[in-house]
Amino acid sequence: MTAVPEDHYFSQRPTSASEPTAFTVTLLGRALTFKTDAGVFSRARIDPGTRLLIESAPLPPAGRILDLGAGYGPIGIAVAKARPDLAVHLAEVNERAAELARENAALNGVRNVTVHVGDGFSALPQGVRFAAILTNPPYRAGKAVVYAWVDQSPEWLEPGGHLICVGQTKQGVKSLAAHMKAVFGNVRELEKGGGYRVVASTRV
Repeated sequence: MTAVPEDHYFSQRPTSASEPTAFTVTLLGRALTFKTDAGVFSRARIDPGTRLLIESAPLPPAGRILDLGAGYGPIGIAVAKARPDLAVHLAEVNERAAELARENAALNGVRNVTVHVGDGFSALPQGVRFAAILTNPPYRAGKAVVYAWVDQSPEWLEPGGHLICVGQTKQGVKSLAAHMKAVFGNVRELEKGGGYRVVASTRV
C-alpha cells in the first residue's frame, strides 16, 4: 500500500492553502451548486462513484438518513433537496469540508440537514438511529478504517435499515461487499457502471 500524504482529504484540519471554487451539477433531477476548496475530496466535480450512489440508492419512506464521510455534502444535500420530509445528517472529520457542507446546505435552500464534525460515528449523538446510511468511504485511509465503519453500522441502524456503499472494483469494493455480508448476513449489488459498484446490506 502506498504512503498516504500527510495532508489529505480525511485530515481533521487540512493545511493546504485555501483555494475556493464552486460548480453547479444536476443530481436527482435538481440543479445544485457546491462550494469546494483545496484539501477536500473531489473538489472540482462530483466523483463518479458519488454520483452513482446518489442516483441509485433507494430512500426510505420516512426517518433519518446519514451521509457518513460527507465531505462538502453532495450526497446528503442532494438527498435532502429531493426529500425535504427526511431528516438528513452529515458526519465529516475534515473541518474545512464540514463548514463547506453547512454553507452548501444554505446555498441550496436545504433546511433538513444537520452537519456533525468528527471521526466517523464518533461525530454523532448517542441514541440516534437511521433508516439508511449512505457512504463513499475514504478508501485511501485504509481498509481498517473503512471496515470499522461497516462493523459499527448495525448499532446505528434501525431494524430494516440499510448500509449503502459505493467503491471502485479496482479499489476492492467486492472485498468490502464480502465484509458487509459477514457483518450483516446479507449483501446485494444495487448498481454498477464506470468501474464502480453500489452495494447494500440490511440490518435484519
